[in-house]
Amino acid sequence: MKSTFLRSATALGALALIPATTAALAEAEGSSYKALDEFMDVFQKVRTDYVDKVDDEKLIKGAIEGMLSSLDPHSSFLDARDFATLRTQTEGSYGGLGLSVTMEDGAVKVIAPTEDTPAWRAGIKAGDYITHLDGELIYGGTLDDAVDKMRGAAGTPIKLTIVRPGRDKPIDLTLTREIIELKPVKWEVKNNIGVINIVSFSANTGADVRSAIRSIDKSLGHKPTGYVLDLRSNPGGLLDEAVSVSDTFLERGEIVSQRGRAKGDVERYYAKPGDDAKGLPVIVLVDSGSASASEIVAGALQDQHRALVMGERSFGKGSVQTLLPLSNTTALRLTTARYYTPSNRSVQEGGIEPDILVPQLSDPDYKERPRFRESDLRRHLINEAKVDNKTLEEDGKPDPRFTATAEELKKKGIDDFQLDYALKTIARLASKPAAIVAQAAPPPAPRAKPATK
Repeated sequence: MKSTFLRSATALGALALIPATTAALAEAEGSSYKALDEFMDVFQKVRTDYVDKVDDEKLIKGAIEGMLSSLDPHSSFLDARDFATLRTQTEGSYGGLGLSVTMEDGAVKVIAPTEDTPAWRAGIKAGDYITHLDGELIYGGTLDDAVDKMRGAAGTPIKLTIVRPGRDKPIDLTLTREIIELKPVKWEVKNNIGVINIVSFSANTGADVRSAIRSIDKSLGHKPTGYVLDLRSNPGGLLDEAVSVSDTFLERGEIVSQRGRAKGDVERYYAKPGDDAKGLPVIVLVDSGSASASEIVAGALQDQHRALVMGERSFGKGSVQTLLPLSNTTALRLTTARYYTPSNRSVQEGGIEPDILVPQLSDPDYKERPRFRESDLRRHLINEAKVDNKTLEEDGKPDPRFTATAEELKKKGIDDFQLDYALKTIARLASKPAAIVAQAAPPPAPRAKPATK
């Protein structure tokens, strides 16, 4: 994980300001000590007077988690088990169902299923609530406990009860756990077009994308008509890998900048010369489950006029989390910066608005399915520059081009309308790539240390 430790506060100004600053610091410290004394009073009362004996370590961990949860949805304390989970997400594999979940008001809520996993094949969708595991109510428990119950040995069954907004009755599903191999990149060729699907931004994702491009060329024996970069339901991951993937398709220019608390705390990332796609048309597919690193890639390619972004408005997570080790087994995952696309826009709350809004008409529940985004999370960071992000679809004004039903599309053999529309768009515009690739050449990058490719 990208680890950028923020610099200390800016240097003090003129010497005449030092006494006032010192007094202010002393007052702030006094207030902090008073609050800490109050905390210790509560801690001692709970230890001595609570109806059952409570472990001190449990109380302290709960206090830390409560402090961090009061900041934003993404800052958290990682104990030894959380550390192991984080390593699994970025490097390894596990036995389970292939779900990304979060806790909301005591309920386990699905962020997104990973493609080609038991959860994905069973039809579990973003925004679903998991209420029971093997018939046992999990509401009010911890997220760790729910995740532990869903993971297990490959080949073992587990029963899930799902509550889906818009459905009157719960949905009971029995899934069989599998070894979830965290292969971040998959590729295939459709109609002479390379389709690259990134399911997460874990270690070596950028290298895997470049390998996929070479494999597509080799399978065809020549260059494809263009590429579809599928980032739908991709929850994000490592910042460095988002930069690497963006760099794969860019010849030059800024990819992303991150800005911390201090005014001068800005770090910028630039592309190195060399477009692995050789200037061929690119379409990036996103939806409401495309978050964080996915939005960095989509925003960079959109702002640099290198690709068309197609699909639905993305999730809207525009913050950077830094892993700050506390010991050999614990760490603090703290929100330390916001990131900005090359055109100086923050996607926090608003997300990436597609150049072409394309609904997923092949999903029969598309219209009824609620969209779960960053702005729905409690205590999410506010984007003061946020614009009105309503789309035609969200305004209730359907695009006349998109009137087919899921049944009609199925009869035509179309099971993924968004991908089908992207493929047809590249085919239509292949003869005039300037219309899809670059309305204007991106500006030359300022002199700065480039990102490592």
